[in-house]
Amino acid sequence: MLHGLNKTTARMSLGSDQPRRHTMRDRNAAVFLSVVLVTFLAASSAPTPLYHEYQAQWHLASGAITLIYGVYCLSVLASLLTVGSLSDYVGRRPVIWGALAFESLSMVLFLQADGMTSLVVARTVQGFATGAATSSLGAALLDVTKRGGALFVSVAPLIGMASGTLVTSLLLDLHPARTGSVYAVLLAAMAAQVVGLLFVREPGTRRPGALRSLHPRIRTPHASRPALVLTAPVFVAVWALGGFYLSLGPDLIQHVTGSSVSNGLIVSLLTACAVPAVLLTRHVTAERTTLGGSLLLACGVVVTLAAVHVDSGALLYWGTAIAGLGFGPAFQGGVRLVTATAHTTERAGLMAAVYTITYLAMCVPVLAAGVLAGHYGLVRSTELFGLLVVILSLVPFTMLAKQAPKRAS
Repeated sequence: MLHGLNKTTARMSLGSDQPRRHTMRDRNAAVFLSVVLVTFLAASSAPTPLYHEYQAQWHLASGAITLIYGVYCLSVLASLLTVGSLSDYVGRRPVIWGALAFESLSMVLFLQADGMTSLVVARTVQGFATGAATSSLGAALLDVTKRGGALFVSVAPLIGMASGTLVTSLLLDLHPARTGSVYAVLLAAMAAQVVGLLFVREPGTRRPGALRSLHPRIRTPHASRPALVLTAPVFVAVWALGGFYLSLGPDLIQHVTGSSVSNGLIVSLLTACAVPAVLLTRHVTAERTTLGGSLLLACGVVVTLAAVHVDSGALLYWGTAIAGLGFGPAFQGGVRLVTATAHTTERAGLMAAVYTITYLAMCVPVLAAGVLAGHYGLVRSTELFGLLVVILSLVPFTMLAKQAPKRAS
């Protein structure tokens, strides 16, 4: 009888430990998937501090730099519109593995680049890999931790953008002659992640319709559409500013300060301020987070425009820091609003829709800014671009201000 009691107690203990092991496994998977997403976004921002090196070596104009960046964004969009929801049908891991393979190929192409054409090819391959990765990794994070998924999705791109430019700047200062060092580091990290993905359980489900899902279209669940319409201007404002810093940020800092030393740090400052702001506001309601973030973003851009007018490097960094404090919460609040009602089988398609908006915002306004910079100069282009960001930040402000008290009650 005592033996039977011991067996029963052991089974009960095993049963009580099982949910704990599942929770720990999902938490480890979330951390690993976040690291993979950070790596992809770090790779996307890594070329930014090297643009002046490319310009000096191959005599490229600012318009050529924005064109290279625009090609990358268009490639991301093409990927999101075609394979963006593929992981909803074939599972998350196969799509992530494919994205890692294409991203690794782009790193090799960057290492062998010898002109504008090779940079365009490398950026195109990288864009296709990034589009597939962001949608599938974003959906996988929501699968393994619904409560913290939106937080991981919001923080990972910010850390990735900051670390990519920061690591490139540091390696460039340490080894000026080896401009491709960062690509070799990223290639090694991706090789390790291909192996690490073997130890992550498949968080998604498989279902028929994979070929049909490749038809280019944006898939947004009906229940998520009102929130997406409401937050779309905020997404555009946030990532249009991010795209501007990633493409013309080095030119702007050189114009204001007269120095190009560690010009990639301006991007790192924007996103480094965004990360703690996201963590501090993670328990605040999504509406209030988006509302406060959009207001801070607009204030930071106004300060930045003032810095450009008076040629103040210190004021430029202050404006960037204030904009960063709004950058993170505005995006995080929007993601939380949009994904609140999404079903498991709709998450990849929804994240593809969100990233389609963000990459359009990073592409179209920046290309326009590059064209304007060629015709009217960098200062006038920055003024017009900043005005657009401020307006978009404040467009949904009144709507969110009216709805926040109602939803909170």
